[in-house]
Amino acid sequence: MKKAYSPKASHRFIIFSLLILFTSVTAFSQAKRYKVYDEYIDQYKGIAIDHMKKYKIPASITLAQGLLESGAGKSALTKNSNNHFGIKCHNDWKGAKVYHADDNPNDCFRKYKRAEDSYEDHSRFLAEKPRYKALFSLSITDYRGWAKGLQKAGYATDKAYANKLIKLIEDYELYRHDKKNSGKDKSKDNKDKGKKEEQIVVVKYKHTPYKTHNLVYVVAQDGDTYEAIAAEFSFKAKDLYKYNEVPQGFPLKRGDLVYFEKKKSKADKPHYEHIVQVGESMHSISQLYGIKVKNLYKMNKKDFEYVPEEGDVLKLR
Repeated sequence: MKKAYSPKASHRFIIFSLLILFTSVTAFSQAKRYKVYDEYIDQYKGIAIDHMKKYKIPASITLAQGLLESGAGKSALTKNSNNHFGIKCHNDWKGAKVYHADDNPNDCFRKYKRAEDSYEDHSRFLAEKPRYKALFSLSITDYRGWAKGLQKAGYATDKAYANKLIKLIEDYELYRHDKKNSGKDKSKDNKDKGKKEEQIVVVKYKHTPYKTHNLVYVVAQDGDTYEAIAAEFSFKAKDLYKYNEVPQGFPLKRGDLVYFEKKKSKADKPHYEHIVQVGESMHSISQLYGIKVKNLYKMNKKDFEYVPEEGDVLKLR
């Protein structure tokens, strides 16, 4: 059970006394990035961003699904039919068709003239199908909620589908494309860059520091950023990014834990195992127990390509 940590007047000194400066790499920098994936993202991010504005589907979700379903544009289905999202014919499809082995040896898939047509059909498919309606009540930046919702609604039968999408979004920082100014020419903002950064750090949020497993942390609120939390407690944002093993600009959602010191090599007793749930990643699990991501992989003899699947049992110590 978490206990409120009362810093009082000397809270900064006490919290800083718990911190040890260290050099590390983020959890996401350890994951291997493939050039073909980066090339796919560069090629189609503009379409994904435009569709986000038109259909209210996170660009990160569109890109992650495109990457996963098309093998970064290299799958036979994609090459033969420009189908980037694995959408099958269904009864209402009146367009061209192609047959490809999937759940059955000769499943019917939609065929498109151009990749752009596949992206358009994908967006309309989600926006017009009643089973996906609940997703559109989520925030455009809630890619975790969208990923879980797609799996729950039956977009794919893979039990690790949501977790695979989340891993792609976080490994390739696709969440950056979900921001309101995504795709905007940043060169126009260079003159105001210093001013905007100053505006960010003066935002204040009232958080209660807690101490669990001998680690000090706060719980994120709606609209929080690492910069805002750092400013509130007079930290450097880069240190919070290091302690929490995330790259600069990583988004926070309500309920996320933000540690004020480096995490441990293993979970405290009695936390011996964790059963993976839909929408979890190795990083989110590491945050839950305050342990380093690389140790979580090592304890479970997994490489950084591993995606936790619902029902997997992971060792914590």
